Amino acid sequence: MCKCRNVSLRTSRHSPKMKRRALPPVKEEPPTKSCDLAIYAMVTTTAVLSYVNSLNGDFVHDDIPAIVTNGDVTGTNSLKQLFLDDFWGTPMADVNSHKSYRPLTTLSFRLNHALSGLRPWWWHASNVALHAACCALVARACVTIARLKRPFAALASLLFAVHPVHTEAVAGVVGRADVLACIFFLSSLLVYHRPTSNKRCVWLSIMLGALSMLAKETGVTILLLNLVFDFYRCWPFVRRSLCSLKIEKKCTGLSVRTIKVLVSLCLLICLRLALLQGTWPTFSPQDNPAAFHPSFFVRLMTFCYLAAFNWWLLLCPWSLSHDWQMGSVPLIASGWDPRNLLTCAAFGALLLLCYRCIADLEVQRHTPAVIGLLLLVIPFVPASNLLVTVGFVIAERVLYIPSVGSVIITAYGVQLMWYSKPGTKALLVIGLAVLAASGVARTHRRNADWRDRAALLRADLVTLPQNAKLHYNFGNFLRESEQQDSAIKHYKEALRLWPSYASAHNNIGTLVSGLDNAEHHFLQAIKFNKHHVNAHYNLGKLYKKSGRVQQAVTMLEKCIWLQPKFVQAHVELLSLKPEEDKRSILTKLLELEPRNWEHYVLYGDWFRTKGFPAPASKYYLEALRMNFRHRYVEKLVRSDLISLRSTALMYRSLGQKSRILQLITRWHTWRRGWPSAGAHVYLRDWRLKMELEGRSQVYSRAVSPIKSTKCFDHTQLSADGNLQEKPHPVQEPLVQTSKSVTPNKSDKSDCGKKCTTKKRVSLSSQIKMTHNKSETDDKKKCDLHRKDKTVKNNDVPIAGPLSDHILLKTF
Repeated sequence: MCKCRNVSLRTSRHSPKMKRRALPPVKEEPPTKSCDLAIYAMVTTTAVLSYVNSLNGDFVHDDIPAIVTNGDVTGTNSLKQLFLDDFWGTPMADVNSHKSYRPLTTLSFRLNHALSGLRPWWWHASNVALHAACCALVARACVTIARLKRPFAALASLLFAVHPVHTEAVAGVVGRADVLACIFFLSSLLVYHRPTSNKRCVWLSIMLGALSMLAKETGVTILLLNLVFDFYRCWPFVRRSLCSLKIEKKCTGLSVRTIKVLVSLCLLICLRLALLQGTWPTFSPQDNPAAFHPSFFVRLMTFCYLAAFNWWLLLCPWSLSHDWQMGSVPLIASGWDPRNLLTCAAFGALLLLCYRCIADLEVQRHTPAVIGLLLLVIPFVPASNLLVTVGFVIAERVLYIPSVGSVIITAYGVQLMWYSKPGTKALLVIGLAVLAASGVARTHRRNADWRDRAALLRADLVTLPQNAKLHYNFGNFLRESEQQDSAIKHYKEALRLWPSYASAHNNIGTLVSGLDNAEHHFLQAIKFNKHHVNAHYNLGKLYKKSGRVQQAVTMLEKCIWLQPKFVQAHVELLSLKPEEDKRSILTKLLELEPRNWEHYVLYGDWFRTKGFPAPASKYYLEALRMNFRHRYVEKLVRSDLISLRSTALMYRSLGQKSRILQLITRWHTWRRGWPSAGAHVYLRDWRLKMELEGRSQVYSRAVSPIKSTKCFDHTQLSADGNLQEKPHPVQEPLVQTSKSVTPNKSDKSDCGKKCTTKKRVSLSSQIKMTHNKSETDDKKKCDLHRKDKTVKNNDVPIAGPLSDHILLKTF
């Protein structure tokens, strides 16, 4: 019998049987400004040191079309045109547009070009600075939004700073779109979930989300993420309101914010769809093979595996490549494919995380896991091929924002192990040190691969030797490096891996010997891609070389039909068309490239062959003026010499020797550097001499007038009936004549030509002299002007070089 059975036990009011209160997610530390600044300084310094060796890199891969040859970046196009073009400089309304609208990123490129030109060091330095700023925002978000303790928030931001998967976004200049989008993405997150939020914070967060979308399309997902995380934080109040059927104040605020965000999200999506101009971007099976497979299950299994593989790249970024297309990831055509195990493991882990987050809705003790999961999944959905088709298989740059969620989940797991298992602290420290050091080393090594085009292609061919596009691009590099035999080998390897590769057929056709062999490859390229513009162009040039003119014209016209702005095809067609059709081609060339001096020289040559020296000199002079305007542009060809020689020869044929001397003088001063004091003195002296010579001629004619013994050559001043169309953009000189007048007999004999009508020209319009007051009172006229006073008012000066002043322009 127990002796203690009459003993009564007292239970406290806080009995274990009572319901426990919800624990705070993290014990808040007193905020110290110096501690936060130390974290930001450490993170940004680590980010800069990790990418410091990328500063000496060149423009590679997509940097060439998006920056170097993009008129929106280099300033060739207007600022207004920048907002009408896509990321690659093609108008959004064009059917060939990629439909990627990122004007904010393009504006940053244009600012870079205005400040530093095309010097790559400054472009890479800007990318590294933006990445460092993004790392500081990650540290801030980990503390204030994810509620991680400060040491583990610093750990998460450090892992983000040195993550090797970011090399494409930071070391590649075009990757700035993802970095800029991430900056506005995190800024919107921080503003929306501020502890003291108000109406202005919501609208500011929406505006930052719109800016993120203008940097890259995936940035718009921040609005959805803010809404979901806001719902998670307010769930206890929502649940209480649903149970009591009474709307609380917190729920009212949530409803208002939800309406604002959803309406803004719908408007932004509608605006983005309107920018598509009614057409979706067109992709080919080479860009995304799985998207074009006829079987739905093959597409589904492949896309799910690609999502799992992207997560694996975040966990183990060892196999990295700038291009994952064309055979890099074979399709999953069977359910027994072992790669499905990785898919099942990834989605199983994802389901466990989702279950943990849903179970935590009431107590909210695992906020870092929730925000980490949201950052990992939601920004990646637009690039997963599950909603819309994208133009790539795997792109490491799109993992820049999802990697924030990955490092938050990793840091939170370390935090839980640190406090739950104190005995493993030493192992955790060693493991984290190895992880950070390996990340720095892999990032540093990958930056070296991005230093130039050759190094990048060679490194990625080692990683993905089965990628046909890498072999094709490396063949292009070898062809440009005059290594023709090696280029042919890589083109053939690309065709072995992808037999229907039209571009490889086209490029190998430009290198092989023998017209029949080249023609075969061009025809194969057209067979596999009937819209291949370069194949039609190259085949047309081949037919032209072999003398098959009609077939060449057909191919070049088909090329122009496929791409109306193909300037080279118009130039090749110019030498094959008859004379009566050449003028329309020349006019089209001037419309396509109004700032190309070569087109004006071609137009001048056409006028010269037709026997019109005055219009020809007009176009030659315009070509020379264009060279004068671009004196600081480096040219491989001395285009100014070509234009100068053509203009001087035409002036010599017109007898304009003074203009030749003046033209050569101006070209010489322009070559020496402008402005030049000696050039001013020389030209002023030349102008004075010419003016005095003109006055002496006026005085001599006034004292002893002499009749003109030679009339103008009519063939030099008239144009054919078929040349009435106004050329573009330089106006062709027009010659207007007075009514027919019967000439004197002496004039007929002196001219030596039997002219029934004489075209009378006002000689006073050829050279304009400056007279003194006393000279204007002299009423004497030369005989030629005295002959017919009734016709004088109808005389019209000749436009063109004959009516210009002796000096082109004084300074």
